[in-house]
Amino acid sequence: MDVSDIMAFKPSQTPKRPAGNDVPLASDETIDDPSDNYEARAKKRKLAVLRAKAIAAKAEDEARMKQMEQEAMESKLKRNHNEAVGDQMIKIAQLVDQGENFHQVVLDAPGVKRLLLSFEKKTLKNQELRIKFPEDPERFLESELELHDSLRELHSLATVPEQYPVLVDLGCVPSLLGLLSHANTDIAVAAVDLLEEMTDVDTLDESSDGAEALVENLLVNQLLSLLASNLARLDETVREESEGVHNTLAIIEHILEFRPDTCKQVATAGFLPWIVRKLKVKVAYDSNKLYASEILSILLQDCSENRELFGEIGAMDSLLQQLAYYKRHDPAVAEEVELMENLFDCLCCLLAETENRKKFLAGEGLQLMNLMLREKKKSRGGALKVLSHALGGPGGGLLCRKFVEILGLRTIFPLFMKTPSRGRRAGVSAEEHEEHVINILASLFRNIKAGNDENVRNGGGSGGIKERLLCKFVENDHEKVDRLVELHCEYLARLVKTDKVLREEALKWEGTEEEVEEEMYIKRLEGGLFPLQQLDYMMLDICRNGADSIRHRVEQGLKLRGEKLSTVNEVVKRWGQSMEGEEADIQELLSLSEA
Repeated sequence: MDVSDIMAFKPSQTPKRPAGNDVPLASDETIDDPSDNYEARAKKRKLAVLRAKAIAAKAEDEARMKQMEQEAMESKLKRNHNEAVGDQMIKIAQLVDQGENFHQVVLDAPGVKRLLLSFEKKTLKNQELRIKFPEDPERFLESELELHDSLRELHSLATVPEQYPVLVDLGCVPSLLGLLSHANTDIAVAAVDLLEEMTDVDTLDESSDGAEALVENLLVNQLLSLLASNLARLDETVREESEGVHNTLAIIEHILEFRPDTCKQVATAGFLPWIVRKLKVKVAYDSNKLYASEILSILLQDCSENRELFGEIGAMDSLLQQLAYYKRHDPAVAEEVELMENLFDCLCCLLAETENRKKFLAGEGLQLMNLMLREKKKSRGGALKVLSHALGGPGGGLLCRKFVEILGLRTIFPLFMKTPSRGRRAGVSAEEHEEHVINILASLFRNIKAGNDENVRNGGGSGGIKERLLCKFVENDHEKVDRLVELHCEYLARLVKTDKVLREEALKWEGTEEEVEEEMYIKRLEGGLFPLQQLDYMMLDICRNGADSIRHRVEQGLKLRGEKLSTVNEVVKRWGQSMEGEEADIQELLSLSEA
């Protein structure tokens, strides 16, 4: 073989290995052989199309079969689940059927006696085992669980308050109250829970005889002292014990609502000191703290002895410190707003006592309220209310002078000139805000007597405390006099509308003539008469004791609005004639109205 033969040599074509997705063709199916004629090539193409369609149909059948298998599997799982649920329902029905055969206690007198005797036995058994094995809890653990279960069974008594006398007659109340001092706080908390449900006011209202018998027996057996002692040992970081504190406060609320005459008894039993300590806790908000503030408000509202006791135990400073937090911080949640309002209400109640006003002054309560007004936080409304109570009445003279000395006039007169917008009043209505400001200013006028500074009468510099107050009405071209006249006309118009409505309503009222007149007078006070009386008193005071230019400005302002100074005199005169109080105050009003 020469070189030319080697170069001309070509190896035979090796068949190509088919790919996985290649479609095998029959031996006679070749791709467009150039040697084939047109008909042969068309036939081969037609066969290729038919084969591709057959492959696609097969793929669709496989996908459909796979979907059917999946649906069959899901159907089987669903059927198994339904069968399991059905078995459970059958078991539940069987348990219900079996439950019909359980022994049920009929809560008549014999049934209640059986429950109570069982409770007494378990209580006695637990006491004996605790005494016998004080160092071995395992010996009395089972009896403690039985006692706890027995307490839960007694909850059914709350559904039959008419059977409470049976509980009293069998002498079970001392045994139940004895559990409040049980070494195991779980037992004590369970006893508190039971007492809370049994003393619920809605339950007590169902049977007055049973309720009276139970509550009287509870009080005789020192319920209040035992509850107060139990409170001292409960740890509020534990959820169950925190609920026990809440239920204890609920019992106190129920007792106070059912027997309001126990208000002093509750305070002296130890609850007042506990509440004061509770309010000292430095947390932003706590539900039990809110409840404690509500109970404190109830205790102080209608009981002067409790208000005096609160001051004697040195709690005024604690209350002011708690309120001081809200000087620069707004409450975080709505419940905390309620807590803050409760604390302000408590402070207002306390200021009804003269000694508490002295403690309020010594604790710089005036300065705190003045700062709250300047900070413009949500505490502003409460501070106004407190100042209204603190400065008013015959005991407010010293506080009024102090308020002027700490530059309180700079704070109160801007509020007098313009009522803040709704967002800055912090929940206080415009009318309430306005009336508080008017009351504060009227208290300043009534409790600070005028001096003899002729310089003030001529519009010059201030002399004494009252002179500083009077000079405010000369500033800025008598703008405060104009505001005073404006408010007089507004409240006078409101009173006219109130009188028109009352004349129609009075025709339907029943009672003696005196009772109708008294009721109408109260309605008139609520309808604008009281603020009008105070505004007119201030107007006559500044006309009599202020600069000579003030009276001319008052008469001019009234004339522009179609009113006369004689109307102001008449309002103050009638106020003096209807007032019941110090003779000096009455004569002062009458003399002002005649000036």
